[in-house]
Amino acid sequence: MTKRLDRKLAAIRAGAYTPTDFIIADAKDGDMAFGCATPGVGPDGRMKPLRAYRDDMIKMVDNDLVDIMLMSVSSAEVLTREGVFARTEVTPAVRYNDTTDIWHPRGGAYAKNPALPFRTALLERTKPITDLGLYAITLYNDLDQDIHTIDEYAVFRDDAAEAGVRHFLEVFNPAFPVETTTGDFGGYNNDMIARILAGVSRLDRPIFLKAAYNGPAATEEIARYDPENLIFGILGGGAGTTRDCLELIAQAEKYGARVALFGRKIYQSEDSVLTVTAMRRVLEEGLSSQEGVKAYHGDLAAAGIAAHRPLADDLELTEELLKANVV
Repeated sequence: MTKRLDRKLAAIRAGAYTPTDFIIADAKDGDMAFGCATPGVGPDGRMKPLRAYRDDMIKMVDNDLVDIMLMSVSSAEVLTREGVFARTEVTPAVRYNDTTDIWHPRGGAYAKNPALPFRTALLERTKPITDLGLYAITLYNDLDQDIHTIDEYAVFRDDAAEAGVRHFLEVFNPAFPVETTTGDFGGYNNDMIARILAGVSRLDRPIFLKAAYNGPAATEEIARYDPENLIFGILGGGAGTTRDCLELIAQAEKYGARVALFGRKIYQSEDSVLTVTAMRRVLEEGLSSQEGVKAYHGDLAAAGIAAHRPLADDLELTEELLKANVV
């Protein structure tokens, strides 16, 4: 059966995109970054068990608002065994690699260093669960570092071809400032993405790209570069306010992004389903981010869910890049 994700990708590649074709992925692979802290703190002051995180995955899949559910292999095995994906159009995906810049244990200091390529997942184990997963890289404008990263990505593509699985490519911004001769990291990152993929056959290319939102110019540039072969999407980053979440998706879509993969912005909100509902409203109904926040708070009140912050505070933008380019 062709799932909704593949129908949307086909429409985007054919130049027939409408806002209802925008792809939303829920990133519930945090256990590969944060470990025991992933599910968050419960009412008793202790970390909740992983089952709470997985129950939120099930709730999201059953509500059918997202197109992809990204998980660790262990979570994907559990939900597949429970039959969660047998009854839905949501496509399961797993994280194929876990480079050291996403190692975020409490007290850890790994993110201070450039990312080292690393893979936990074995493709022969993931294939029976799903044929789709995420591969991530980070580029530093450092020859030895970046050659190592790109070489490992090439090895992965060979392994993926042999295993018969697909991937989407995540390109992180470094966790610390990286010097470029132009002072324009967004342009550097775009050029490197295009350069890395130029020699890759369509049989081995990622089905889409997701990267940080580096502003309107950088987003528009990479989104319009080769839309038939390189569909651009954004990653979410930290939780922020609801306005941050909705303004980010509005700006990114305006400038050509066709995918959003959000993790903490969804899970750490008051309610995952209502958050994605608000995202869909902004995308498909043309609500502004301010209107979306107000409607979201109305939904919370109707559901009897206490808001994390007063409406006035939730209407604030906390990210300077978003403030400078309000849609």
